[in-house]
Amino acid sequence: MEDPETVCQRALKAALALTGIEGEVALLLTDDNEMHTLNRDWRGKDKPTDVLSFPADEMDAPFLGDIAVGLGVSRGDAVTRGIKLTDHLSHLVIHGYLHLLGYDHMSEEEAREMEALEIKALSGLGIGDPYGRDL
Repeated sequence: MEDPETVCQRALKAALALTGIEGEVALLLTDDNEMHTLNRDWRGKDKPTDVLSFPADEMDAPFLGDIAVGLGVSRGDAVTRGIKLTDHLSHLVIHGYLHLLGYDHMSEEEAREMEALEIKALSGLGIGDPYGRDL
């Protein structure tokens, strides 16, 4: 398998190219224990997760924020879904990046908009629709 850091950096570049927004992002690839701690401390959810985004304050520009990717949960999700880990990591980084820009998926309309951007960025990397449907 290709190095996860390289995969994530390429996905981040694809997201930047799609949005045209230049900025710096700190990317953390970590284990389930650290993701559990981050998810509990920042979101009040007492379990590990696959990706977390921490947007920077506008005054910190050009720094956009931090993206943390949990490799353990991501690996498990990829196996469960029968997809390549590299494709899943790419999706998670693009998803996290869009959160840094203020995109969300709390409503159906927001989710459709965010998912369409994810699909377009992933397509540029030769990765199919992670939601398994046509938009």
